[in-house]
Amino acid sequence: MVDIEHLNGVIVQAKQASYVGDGRPILSSRPGSHDLAWQAGDWRYLDSYFGGTDFIGQEVIWHLGKPVWAMNYYGYVLRPDLIDAQRAGQTIKSALSSLYTHHQRFLGGFEWHGPHGAYIDTNSGDAARFSGRETISVEGQTAYALDYCGGLIKP
Repeated sequence: MVDIEHLNGVIVQAKQASYVGDGRPILSSRPGSHDLAWQAGDWRYLDSYFGGTDFIGQEVIWHLGKPVWAMNYYGYVLRPDLIDAQRAGQTIKSALSSLYTHHQRFLGGFEWHGPHGAYIDTNSGDAARFSGRETISVEGQTAYALDYCGGLIKP
Protein backbone atom coordinates (compact mmCIF):
# COMPACT_ATOMS: atom_id res chain seq x y z
CA MET A 1 0.00 0.00 0.00
CA VAL A 2 1.24 3.48 -0.87
CA ASP A 3 1.62 6.03 1.94
CA ILE A 4 -0.85 8.85 1.09
CA GLU A 5 1.30 11.66 2.51
CA HIS A 6 4.33 10.48 0.55
CA LEU A 7 2.20 10.04 -2.57
CA ASN A 8 0.88 13.61 -2.17
CA GLY A 9 4.49 14.83 -2.23
CA VAL A 10 5.24 12.79 -5.36
CA ILE A 11 2.10 14.15 -7.07
CA VAL A 12 3.09 17.74 -6.24
CA GLN A 13 6.64 17.17 -7.56
CA ALA A 14 5.36 15.62 -10.78
CA LYS A 15 2.76 18.31 -11.42
CA GLN A 16 5.22 21.08 -10.59
CA ALA A 17 7.81 19.69 -13.02
CA SER A 18 5.41 19.06 -15.92
CA TYR A 19 2.54 21.38 -16.95
CA VAL A 20 3.02 24.05 -14.29
CA GLY A 21 6.80 24.08 -14.76
CA ASP A 22 6.60 24.19 -18.56
CA GLY A 23 7.98 20.65 -18.74
CA ARG A 24 9.21 19.45 -22.08
CA PRO A 25 6.59 17.59 -24.11
CA ILE A 26 7.36 13.99 -25.00
CA LEU A 27 6.34 11.94 -28.02
CA SER A 28 2.56 11.53 -28.17
CA SER A 29 1.41 8.26 -26.59
CA ARG A 30 -1.89 8.33 -28.54
CA PRO A 31 -2.79 9.97 -31.85
CA GLY A 32 -3.45 13.67 -31.22
CA SER A 33 -2.48 13.70 -27.54
CA HIS A 34 -0.17 16.20 -25.83
CA ASP A 35 2.02 14.38 -23.32
CA LEU A 36 4.22 15.55 -20.46
CA ALA A 37 6.26 13.16 -18.33
CA TRP A 38 8.31 13.16 -15.14
CA GLN A 39 10.38 10.49 -13.45
CA ALA A 40 12.33 10.30 -10.18
CA GLY A 41 13.70 7.08 -8.73
CA ASP A 42 10.98 4.42 -8.63
CA TRP A 43 8.24 6.94 -9.56
CA ARG A 44 6.96 7.78 -13.04
CA TYR A 45 4.24 10.26 -14.10
CA LEU A 46 2.43 10.92 -17.37
CA ASP A 47 -0.03 13.72 -18.12
CA SER A 48 -1.74 13.05 -21.47
CA TYR A 49 -4.46 15.34 -22.82
CA PHE A 50 -6.35 16.29 -25.98
CA GLY A 51 -7.51 19.71 -27.10
CA GLY A 52 -6.69 23.32 -26.29
CA THR A 53 -9.46 25.76 -25.36
CA ASP A 54 -11.63 22.81 -24.35
CA PHE A 55 -9.57 19.78 -23.34
CA ILE A 56 -9.71 16.40 -21.64
CA GLY A 57 -6.91 14.42 -20.07
CA GLN A 58 -5.57 11.95 -17.59
CA GLU A 59 -2.61 11.91 -15.22
CA VAL A 60 -1.16 8.59 -14.02
CA ILE A 61 1.56 7.79 -11.48
CA TRP A 62 3.44 4.49 -11.48
CA HIS A 63 5.55 3.13 -8.63
CA LEU A 64 7.99 0.36 -9.49
CA GLY A 65 6.29 0.04 -12.89
CA LYS A 66 2.76 -0.44 -11.51
CA PRO A 67 0.02 2.22 -11.82
CA VAL A 68 -0.91 3.40 -8.31
CA TRP A 69 -2.78 6.70 -8.82
CA ALA A 70 -4.68 8.52 -11.56
CA MET A 71 -6.73 11.65 -12.16
CA ASN A 72 -9.08 12.53 -15.02
CA TYR A 73 -10.03 16.08 -15.97
CA TYR A 74 -12.11 18.10 -18.45
CA GLY A 75 -11.61 21.85 -18.81
CA TYR A 76 -13.46 24.39 -20.93
CA VAL A 77 -13.83 28.09 -21.61
CA LEU A 78 -17.37 29.21 -20.78
CA ARG A 79 -17.00 32.89 -21.67
CA PRO A 80 -14.61 33.45 -24.59
CA ASP A 81 -15.58 37.13 -24.44
CA LEU A 82 -13.89 37.31 -21.00
CA ILE A 83 -10.94 34.89 -21.26
CA ASP A 84 -9.10 32.95 -23.94
CA ALA A 85 -7.08 29.73 -23.68
CA GLN A 86 -3.76 31.56 -23.34
CA ARG A 87 -4.89 33.77 -20.45
CA ALA A 88 -6.65 30.87 -18.75
CA GLY A 89 -3.45 28.80 -19.05
CA GLN A 90 -1.33 31.62 -17.61
CA THR A 91 -3.73 32.00 -14.69
CA ILE A 92 -3.81 28.26 -13.98
CA LYS A 93 -0.01 27.91 -14.14
CA SER A 94 0.54 30.89 -11.83
CA ALA A 95 -2.10 29.77 -9.32
CA LEU A 96 -0.95 26.15 -9.23
CA SER A 97 2.70 27.16 -9.02
CA SER A 98 1.83 29.16 -5.90
CA LEU A 99 -0.17 26.25 -4.44
CA TYR A 100 2.57 23.67 -5.06
CA THR A 101 5.46 25.91 -3.97
CA HIS A 102 3.96 27.56 -0.89
CA HIS A 103 1.59 24.85 0.35
CA GLN A 104 3.17 21.61 -0.97
CA ARG A 105 -0.22 20.12 -1.81
CA PHE A 106 -2.59 19.74 -4.74
CA LEU A 107 -5.89 19.33 -2.86
CA GLY A 108 -7.59 21.17 -0.03
CA GLY A 109 -9.13 24.17 -1.74
CA PHE A 110 -7.27 27.22 -2.92
CA GLU A 111 -7.92 30.77 -4.13
CA TRP A 112 -5.53 32.99 -6.09
CA HIS A 113 -6.00 36.36 -7.81
CA GLY A 114 -4.04 37.44 -10.88
CA PRO A 115 -4.18 39.85 -13.80
CA HIS A 116 -6.57 37.68 -15.84
CA GLY A 117 -9.00 36.70 -13.08
CA ALA A 118 -9.63 34.91 -9.81
CA TYR A 119 -8.68 31.22 -9.67
CA ILE A 120 -10.73 29.14 -7.22
CA ASP A 121 -10.35 25.41 -6.57
CA THR A 122 -12.81 23.45 -4.44
CA ASN A 123 -12.62 19.73 -3.82
CA SER A 124 -13.36 16.93 -1.42
CA GLY A 125 -11.37 13.89 -0.37
CA ASP A 126 -7.65 13.27 -0.35
CA ALA A 127 -5.16 11.70 -2.76
CA ALA A 128 -6.75 8.30 -2.10
CA ARG A 129 -10.13 9.38 -3.59
CA PHE A 130 -11.17 12.89 -4.58
CA SER A 131 -13.22 15.10 -6.87
CA GLY A 132 -13.20 18.81 -7.48
CA ARG A 133 -13.59 21.81 -9.69
CA GLU A 134 -11.35 24.73 -10.59
CA THR A 135 -12.78 27.94 -12.01
CA ILE A 136 -11.53 31.31 -13.20
CA SER A 137 -13.83 34.25 -12.64
CA VAL A 138 -13.46 37.47 -14.62
CA GLU A 139 -15.51 40.53 -13.72
CA GLY A 140 -17.51 38.37 -11.29
CA GLN A 141 -18.45 35.86 -14.02
CA THR A 142 -17.24 32.26 -14.25
CA ALA A 143 -15.29 32.31 -17.51
CA TYR A 144 -13.47 28.95 -17.30
CA ALA A 145 -14.06 25.67 -15.44
CA LEU A 146 -12.36 22.31 -15.04
CA ASP A 147 -13.86 19.24 -13.38
CA TYR A 148 -11.58 16.52 -12.05
CA CYS A 149 -11.64 13.28 -10.08
CA GLY A 150 -9.25 10.50 -9.21
CA GLY A 151 -7.52 8.44 -6.60
CA LEU A 152 -5.63 5.26 -5.86
CA ILE A 153 -5.58 2.40 -8.31
CA LYS A 154 -5.89 -0.92 -6.49
CA PRO A 155 -5.46 -4.42 -7.92
